[in-house]
Amino acid sequence: MFRGQGKGLAVAAAILLGIGGSAKAGDVVYASLGDTTRSPIGWVEFCAENPGECRGGATQPRDIVMSQTAWRDLVRVNKWVNETIKPITDMDHWGVIEKWSLPSDGYGDCEDYVLLKRKMLIDAGWPREALLITVVRDKKGEGHAVLTVKSDKGEFVLDNQNENVLAWTETGYRFVKRQSQSDPNVWVSLGDSRPAVATASAHDR
Repeated sequence: MFRGQGKGLAVAAAILLGIGGSAKAGDVVYASLGDTTRSPIGWVEFCAENPGECRGGATQPRDIVMSQTAWRDLVRVNKWVNETIKPITDMDHWGVIEKWSLPSDGYGDCEDYVLLKRKMLIDAGWPREALLITVVRDKKGEGHAVLTVKSDKGEFVLDNQNENVLAWTETGYRFVKRQSQSDPNVWVSLGDSRPAVATASAHDR
């Protein structure tokens, strides 16, 4: 499933609700990654409470080989989490402006959707190095969090505001920062230097 390993993906049947898709080919990659930058507000506290989700240490960057099976699994995980987790702001949920958490009670905002998608894929055998939490500015200019999946066919985005998995160039977002492939606790700038709190606007359905 990722270069040099050839492992198959086995996402639990309970989360794979039959919907198809086909990967879009292309050489979509970020032109360049900037300097290291501060982690998003809430990440350090999340890691303190969930150290197993934030194991650091330098590793080799790895990209997914985007087979049809891998593509279908991405679409299914994105759709399942988006339909299962109910949107709520951190203020309404926790009484604070920003808190990152796995949505174990069935409620969360954008970064919580991202954390669950990332965890499900890692638990299913996907390499963490290809699953990068990413802070963007959405079409309204507001801070938002998505999951970037790096593959041999480009970079794709899993988003709680869209059930479709899109190439990053198709999202209409401005990319601010994301995790480094080599260390999940190192964050790199993607160009938009203004502060962006991913307080998200969980998509109302």
